[in-house]
Amino acid sequence: MKNCLTKKRAIYLIMVNVVLFSCTSNTKEKMNKIDNPLVQKSTLQYQTPPFDKIKDDDFVPAFKEGLKQHNIEIDAITNNTDAPTFENTVLALELSGEVLGRAKSVFYNLTGSNTNPKLQAIEKEYAPIFSAHSDKIYLNSKIYNRIKSLDISTLKGEDVKLVDYYLKKFEMAGASLSSDDKAKMMDINKKLSVLSTEFSSRLLKARKDGALLVDTEAELDGLSADDINRAKAKAKEAGHDGKFLLGLSNTTQQPLLAVLKNRETRKQLFKASWLRSEKNNDADTRKIIKEIALLRMQKAQLMGKKNYAEWNLQNQMAKTPERALDLLAELGKASVGKANKEAANIQRIIDAQNGGFKLEPWDWNFYAEQVKKAKYDLDQKELEPYFELNSVLENGVFYAAEQMYGITFKKRTDLPVYHPDVITYEVFDKDGSSMALYYLDFYTRDEKRGGAWMNNFVDQSHYLKQKPVIVNVFNYIKPTAGHPSLISFDNVTTMFHEFGHTLHGLFANQQYVSLSGTNVPRDYVEFPSQINEHAALEPAILKNYAIHYKTKEAIPQALIDKIMKASTFNSGYDVTELLAASVIDMMWHTVENEADFKPVLEFENEALSKNGLLVNEVPPRYHTPYFAHVWGGGYAAGYYAYTWSKTLDYNTYDWIKAHGGMNRENGERFRKYILSVGNSVDLNKAFTDFVGHDMEVEAYINNAGF
Repeated sequence: MKNCLTKKRAIYLIMVNVVLFSCTSNTKEKMNKIDNPLVQKSTLQYQTPPFDKIKDDDFVPAFKEGLKQHNIEIDAITNNTDAPTFENTVLALELSGEVLGRAKSVFYNLTGSNTNPKLQAIEKEYAPIFSAHSDKIYLNSKIYNRIKSLDISTLKGEDVKLVDYYLKKFEMAGASLSSDDKAKMMDINKKLSVLSTEFSSRLLKARKDGALLVDTEAELDGLSADDINRAKAKAKEAGHDGKFLLGLSNTTQQPLLAVLKNRETRKQLFKASWLRSEKNNDADTRKIIKEIALLRMQKAQLMGKKNYAEWNLQNQMAKTPERALDLLAELGKASVGKANKEAANIQRIIDAQNGGFKLEPWDWNFYAEQVKKAKYDLDQKELEPYFELNSVLENGVFYAAEQMYGITFKKRTDLPVYHPDVITYEVFDKDGSSMALYYLDFYTRDEKRGGAWMNNFVDQSHYLKQKPVIVNVFNYIKPTAGHPSLISFDNVTTMFHEFGHTLHGLFANQQYVSLSGTNVPRDYVEFPSQINEHAALEPAILKNYAIHYKTKEAIPQALIDKIMKASTFNSGYDVTELLAASVIDMMWHTVENEADFKPVLEFENEALSKNGLLVNEVPPRYHTPYFAHVWGGGYAAGYYAYTWSKTLDYNTYDWIKAHGGMNRENGERFRKYILSVGNSVDLNKAFTDFVGHDMEVEAYINNAGF
C-alpha cells in the first residue's frame, strides 16, 4: 500500500527539511569524514552491513556520533517555532536517528549471535545511555503536544497510522507525566536497562557453565556416534580430555533426553537445565528477576495502571491481561486433560518394562518416543536421515515459498558475513525483480544466545527507498567433519517458522519503517510465522525436501502417512508446557503490591498451582530463572502472544484448508491481506477480512487434537 506524495507536497517537504535541519549541516559534513563503517551508509547492495570492515572498536564511536546527531535532530523538532505539521513533527521524528539505528541494528544482532567480552562490556555500558536517550525523546512534552495538536482529518493512509503510532508511543512512555514523575520514570527505565542486560549476561554464562560433564561413554548409551564424538570434543575443548560434555539448549527439556537410555544421566541432564541459574553464584538470576518485576510494577503504577501487564497490553491485540488469561485458562483445561492421558500411557509403558518408578520430567521424552513407536510405528531415528539441513532449506522452505508466492533464491558468496558459518541469499519476487537479501546463521556456539529468531539489518521503506535485509538465527548442532547436518522434525518446523517471520519482512510494503513488516503487536507477529509451519507437512512440499541423505530417495508415502497421523501426538504436553510458561510470565506482571513478590521459586509454583498448570511431569517450557524472553527480551507480559497468535493461525489454517490448501492462490491472498500490510492497517480487520469471522478458540482445540 504505497502512499505517493504529490509534487507540491514533495517540494514543501524539501523546504521544511532545509529549514528544520540546516543547523545539522556542519555536523553531517564532519560525520561524512568519520572513517567508520557504521556511521557511513553502506555502499553494498541494499545497504547490507560491510561486516568485513566492521570491528568491535567501531561501535562506541558510532554510538557517540549517532547519539550526537540524533540529539540535534530531536532538538530541532522540539524548538521549531512553526506551527506543527505532519512533515515538521511526525515525519521529522520518523526520519531521525539514522546513524544510531544502523549501528544498534548490527550491534544487537552480534550480541545475540556472536558476542564476546568486549561487546558485552559495551552492551552494559550503553544500556543506561540508550535508555536515557529514549526517555529524552518520548518524555518530551513539547513534541508530544505538537503531535496531539495535529488535525488527522487532513491526512490519509499511512500518515494517519504513523501519527497514531507515535501518539501512543509517547503516551505509553509517560510524556503526559509531571516533571517529578518523569524523573522517577527515567530512573526506573535506567535501572531496568541495566538489570535486563545483566540478566542476559548471567544467563549466557549459566548456559555455558551448566553443561553436564559425563565420565564414561557407557553413560551416554543411546546417543549416536556423532553425538558422542561431539560431546567428547566439547569436553576436550573445555579442559576435560577423555570425558564428555553435554551442552544445554535454552528450553527446560533437552533434545538428548529423548534418546539417552541411562535414567541417571537423563536426570542429571534435566537437573543441569532446570538449576542452571539458581546456584547462588555469579550466574544466578533470581535476585535480578525480583528487582525487574518490582520496577516494572512501579513503572506501570506511575502511569496510573494497576500492574505492568495492564500497561503493556494497551497496544496489543488482547488489550487486557484478563482477556489473555481467559484464553490461557480455556486452553489449559483441555491441554492438561490431554497431558494427563499421555502421562498415563507413558506410565503403562514404564510398568510393562518393570521400570519400578513413577514418571518424572526427565523420563517423558524418552518414553514418549516409545509410545509413538508403539502407536504409530514412527521412530525419530527413522525420520532424521530424510531431514538434511540444506535440503530442508532449499528444497523445503524455499520450494514452499516459490510454490505459494512465486519468489526465488540465489546463493551469494560475494557479500561479507559476521561469522564463517553464515550463508547469504538474494531473494527475487515473482516478476523476477530483486527484492531482498537474506542471511542464515544455523549453528549453536557458546557466543550465541539460545533459541531461534529473525532480525532486520535493514527495514523496508518506500519513503527511504530501502529494501529489506533479513537474518534468521538458529541453534542447530553443527555436524562433525564429513557428516551431514541431520535435524529433527521439530527443528524442521522451527526453520519454517522463522522463515515465516522472514516472509513478513520480505513482503513489507510500507512507506515508513515504524509501520513496516514485523513491526506489529507481539500477539500478532507470531501469526504469519505459525502459518508457514504448516507448509512443512504439505505432502508435495514434504516429498520435495525429505530426501534420504544416503540413498537420495524421497520419503516414502507410508512414512508420510505415519507423520500425518502422529501430527497431534504429545500435544497435551507441548501445549501445557507452553501455557505454563505463559502463565508464569503473566502472573509476575499482574502483581499490584510489592508484598506479593515472594521468592522466585515459591512465586512460580503458586502461579502454576493457581492456574491449574502445576503438573509435575510437565514442567514449564521456561523456568523463571532462565526465562530469557521475559527478563532479557521483549516479551514481558507478552509470552501469551504465541498462544494468541496460534489461535489466529488455526482459524486461518482452517480457512486455507477449506479453500484448496497452501497453494499459490491462497498464498497470494495471504500476502495481500496479512504479509504485506505491516502495521499500516487495523490488524483485527485484516484478520477478519481474510477468514470472514472473529477469532474462535475452538479452532485451536480442534487442531491441537484435544
